[in-house]
Amino acid sequence: MRARSFLRLAAVAAFLALPFATAQAQTDSGPLKIVAAENFYGGIAARIGGAHVSISNIMANPDQDPHSFEATPGQVRQVADAKIVIFNGAHYDEWMEKLLKASPRKDRVTVEAAKIVKAKHGGNPHLWYAPATMPAVAKAMAATFSKADPAHAADYGANLDKVLADLERITQRAGQLRDKHKGKPVTATEPVFGLMAEALGLTMRNEKFQLALMNESEPSARDIAAFETDLKTRKVKVLLYNSQVSEKLAQRLVDIAKENKIPVVGVTETQPADKNFVDWMLGQLDALDKALDTQNS
Repeated sequence: MRARSFLRLAAVAAFLALPFATAQAQTDSGPLKIVAAENFYGGIAARIGGAHVSISNIMANPDQDPHSFEATPGQVRQVADAKIVIFNGAHYDEWMEKLLKASPRKDRVTVEAAKIVKAKHGGNPHLWYAPATMPAVAKAMAATFSKADPAHAADYGANLDKVLADLERITQRAGQLRDKHKGKPVTATEPVFGLMAEALGLTMRNEKFQLALMNESEPSARDIAAFETDLKTRKVKVLLYNSQVSEKLAQRLVDIAKENKIPVVGVTETQPADKNFVDWMLGQLDALDKALDTQNS
């Protein structure tokens, strides 16, 4: 599994130049300082925490290629000052694990999605695409906030209930698509949408190719040929494409899909700036549903 992003040596140096007291600084008054590695976790944290938390999202630019992400010195300091850090884990955001080790503090608490959902070692790291992940992580966030700030535990609990009700919309929509499209063959340039596709009961093809591209290794000639054949012979109904990553090979497959009138559905690893998590997920599910509907004949 490749490191999903890289930490600039300059950023580390900037942190190491800070006085140790600055790294440990955390006032007992004011909102809880929380850092989320990815904006989709930060968005849920903000809804649960409300006015009682201060959220900083590290990876928040939807135009940023997550594979080439580099933390800035300012972001290093944000992590150093945070009381609670939320991240994905499963080797997706290893740069965050490095930052946490570089700025240890006894009173910091982490919320790691991979541990919460007991993600399999070496499995698909795009955990937030599994419908069951975010409700579980949201519950862990609320529990962590309540323990760190018991005076507002009732507010965190009430906000959690609203968040869970909203997240249920994703589960329900996924169930609808499963009933409608279960078993249909699809493919993808990377396994970004893989856990959702699994929840929908879709048959995912060319997984060896996807893993190779995700891990920045060259897919075998056999795997490339098999992928192209699936597109040219229309053995798949839809091509799912990671629209945040520019890979010549992936773009070639997109072109082949379009030439053979196979719908291409773009998915992203980072939540768009103008959408919340639920709307982001539902929008992609709606796009997939529409694409699969055009392939019923």
